[in-house]
Amino acid sequence: MSRIIGKSLPGMPWQDRPEGCDKVIWRYSENPIIGRHDIPIANSIFNSAVVPFGDGYAGVFRCDSLSVSMDIFAGFSKDAVHWEINHEPITFLGEDPEVIKREYRYDPRVTWIEDRYYITWCNGYHGPTIGVAYTFDFKTFYQMENAFLPYNRNGVLFPRKINGRYMMLSRPSDTGHTPFGDIFLSQSPDMEYWGHHRFVMGTVPGDLSAWQSMKIGPGPCPIETDEGWLLIYHGVLRTCSGYVYRMGCALLDLEEPWKVKMRSRMYLLAPEMLYEQAGDVPNVVFPCAALADADSGRIAVYYGCADTVTGLAFTTVDYLMEWMKKYPLG
Repeated sequence: MSRIIGKSLPGMPWQDRPEGCDKVIWRYSENPIIGRHDIPIANSIFNSAVVPFGDGYAGVFRCDSLSVSMDIFAGFSKDAVHWEINHEPITFLGEDPEVIKREYRYDPRVTWIEDRYYITWCNGYHGPTIGVAYTFDFKTFYQMENAFLPYNRNGVLFPRKINGRYMMLSRPSDTGHTPFGDIFLSQSPDMEYWGHHRFVMGTVPGDLSAWQSMKIGPGPCPIETDEGWLLIYHGVLRTCSGYVYRMGCALLDLEEPWKVKMRSRMYLLAPEMLYEQAGDVPNVVFPCAALADADSGRIAVYYGCADTVTGLAFTTVDYLMEWMKKYPLG
């Protein structure tokens, strides 16, 4: 039995695995939980992040508008399923107008570290880089320096310092729809200056694990367990009809999280439902957030579906550990 290190979340969303289902992860029966037009100006709402907040939950949501501009919006919920999302995007405060100037913003992650909530996202600054901000109340947001030079995507913070340093996973990229991508780790003493970069893991050539043969990227903030950091991530296969995004998992070392202890050869979740297969970008499941209950080991994963709507799926820490042990990579 594996144990999640963290808070108890007895009220987090949950559905038991359906009778007769042998999958390691299963979808919420009422998916999608957020539709593409759930706020007035929205073309799509997807690839978003949620965290416990107060007596409920808060989140930062990617919304592509009816003009198809990309931005991030704050939202609140009592049950983490039914959301009230602000109708205007987040306005960031900051000392340097060059940093807070908006080009585009998308694919946020959110995590609580020490005394505040940090938000990271793909930020436009002469190309995609990692924007960083913090908030205490999801009403006022303070933008910090971008973490990296362009080009980079999928900035994912660990939920605590490790050996006195903040740590962030990311996927260096290029200016376009990157035809490559591996996961790296960077370290910082102050959440501003990032260095000590380390390779974490890369794509898998051939057909040993073809679903992650083109590119991979970190998903939700890593979940601390007594065996290591549980990382849920996405992998991409290039097919004759386009890219297919699937979901997998890995286990990273607690003290040296650039070292991979286990990794799944088989994927966890693939685009099978109509709302995952049909949309602005077909055949995408893209995990960006996870709620984890330390008492029960339950995990609720939030994921973007076909770059259009938001879905929810359930698993447990034991199911994921067993999956990696049953179908190891390497």
